[in-house]
Amino acid sequence: MAMATTSVALAEDAPAAPASPHHFTANVGVYSNYVFRGLTQTGENPAVQGGFDYSHDSGIYVGTWASNISWFSDLNPGTSVSMEWDGYAGFKKTWAGALTTDIGYLRYEYLGRYAALPSGILKPDTDEVYLALGWKWSTLKYSYAVSDLFGVTDSKGSSYLDLSVAIPIKALTVSLHAGQQKYVGASGLNDTLFGYEDYKAGVSYGFAGGWSAGVTYTHTNAEDAGYTIMGKNIGDDQFIASISRSM
Repeated sequence: MAMATTSVALAEDAPAAPASPHHFTANVGVYSNYVFRGLTQTGENPAVQGGFDYSHDSGIYVGTWASNISWFSDLNPGTSVSMEWDGYAGFKKTWAGALTTDIGYLRYEYLGRYAALPSGILKPDTDEVYLALGWKWSTLKYSYAVSDLFGVTDSKGSSYLDLSVAIPIKALTVSLHAGQQKYVGASGLNDTLFGYEDYKAGVSYGFAGGWSAGVTYTHTNAEDAGYTIMGKNIGDDQFIASISRSM
């Protein structure tokens, strides 16, 4: 009996196993519309999206994310490009508990059939590098295209600057965003056609188990001449409803 008591005491005093420096997360969501940088990617139709991420306590991370799309096929009849698949990697660090730095690379891959791609039209696959600075609830991010951007000829070196704020209020999160898409090339014509500003406001509510539901409103000043697809400007104002889960 004395030996059993001693064994229990030793077990209780044993140090806890150290926490793993490796972290794996996943996310999945259903959206009434996939809007990226203010532009609908699905012709205002629903999207199913999801991704996986790995991060290390050192700050290194890698991940992947995917969604259905339709914008490229809508713009170029005869093609069948229905999926965006992204991959990214970077280094993110928090300093003094409030300031966050994030530097990384992002590849946008658009999967499908390009058999009928018109002469002079590029595949939309894009490579960007980015740098972000975060302070408490706000993040300022600069993205720079190291390839042609989303199929626009002579657009390598284009950039996107955005400021996002996410304010937690108990289970609610209020989100605000402003961004500017700048294009280079074609003696300024690219930016005249495709440069624009976008704005976003939304609110989401978090539930138990990682679930979240939200609504978002988006607005841009994208020109009809650059962004009209199937008779409609894909940068028109949008309302998006969503339900998602993080694991």
